[in-house]
Amino acid sequence: MLPVAMAVAAALVAGPVPAPAAPACAPAPLVPGAAYQIAACLTDLTTAGTVASGHTDPADWAGLTSTATRNPTGMPGVQIDGYFPDTSTTNVTHGWNHDSQFVLRLPDRWNGGLVVAGSPGVREQYANDVAISDWVLAQGYAFAATDKGNVGTAFYRDGKRPGDAIVEWNHRVTQLTRAARATAARHYGRPPRRTYAAGLSNGGYLVRWQLENHPELYDGGVDWEGTLWHPDRPSLLTFLPPVLRAYPDHAAILAAGFAPGSEFLWEYHYQVYWDLTQRIYREELDPGYGATEAGTPFCASGTPACDADYDYDLRPPSVRAAIARIALTGRIQRPMITLHGTLDTLLPITQDSDVYAGMVRSRHRDRIFRYYRVEDGNHVDGLYDAYPDQLRPILPCFRGAFTALTGWVEGGTPPPASSTLPRPAAGDLANSCSLG
Repeated sequence: MLPVAMAVAAALVAGPVPAPAAPACAPAPLVPGAAYQIAACLTDLTTAGTVASGHTDPADWAGLTSTATRNPTGMPGVQIDGYFPDTSTTNVTHGWNHDSQFVLRLPDRWNGGLVVAGSPGVREQYANDVAISDWVLAQGYAFAATDKGNVGTAFYRDGKRPGDAIVEWNHRVTQLTRAARATAARHYGRPPRRTYAAGLSNGGYLVRWQLENHPELYDGGVDWEGTLWHPDRPSLLTFLPPVLRAYPDHAAILAAGFAPGSEFLWEYHYQVYWDLTQRIYREELDPGYGATEAGTPFCASGTPACDADYDYDLRPPSVRAAIARIALTGRIQRPMITLHGTLDTLLPITQDSDVYAGMVRSRHRDRIFRYYRVEDGNHVDGLYDAYPDQLRPILPCFRGAFTALTGWVEGGTPPPASSTLPRPAAGDLANSCSLG
């Protein structure tokens, strides 16, 4: 098993992280609506400090970034951990056994901005700490992140109707954004002058949804290969079953939308991602298909209720209705930059961001949109460590995109035109990227 696979497995079985202990801040700013919160004054809000102090959980971000990534350190400030009222208990972090957990970091050296993120995949609130939090804190931004209201591979058990768990994801990001803006205003004595949304994978989906539905809360956002949901567009439920049925048939996998040149990643994704992802999201949106909860792992085609045999086109209208509840439209109302790797082997680019970019164009939102296709980028940067000659990390392009976004919003300088970013022939790919 590849190192990143072991990291992902560890993240799925990791036990609860003890409640953080550090000198309490006095007075601690109150987070509106929180059912519980605990604040601490930290000498370093970045992972260089929070790993040692217990104010993060490395299992949350395992496998998401390259070990060659260089991150800033030494950002003092206040961290608030807590949770909003919720009835589900899938997040065991800190021993709280309570969902809708959040983390809010308020640096001493504040630039007046706020960045809000939802967690990728089905991870918890610290999953963005290496990929997003460390870097934006060093730029002077306050940072807030949420577990989205339910976590883990059984997230679909939360809620009563198909789609409820994902509907809650959107609600929790909106809720945290409002609360974080108010908390920052109380702490600094003035409200944030700018608020940005950022996220990868499911976190990228949340950026898209927020900028489509709550433009009053944000000034812009960076969508890092967000998941596409629309009842009449490609989705995990349309392109994963064919590859599960066909694997390892080369022609069939390419026909499902996966990129030529990604073949070296197929076995790993078949073993780790494709089957599990199809089963848990199908259970969330179409629970009537499975004879048993979450189906049967790696079942042979022809087995009753096997997800490899799932055919979205043959499913009842109720499935499309469930997806319609969480659907994207492309009607973004604030500037947004989308990034997606051409070798993404979980959300193939032709079935996801290429489609979403077309939706944005069809809504005549090109003026406030940029789309960068990152040549040789994969869904998780952690695999770059195993394939440094074949892959390219997207994280440095995310940082470049965020800088370009803020220059666009705050300085009126448009980013470079949408394009495919070629893989550099040399250089430090883990820490550099040019959008131009």
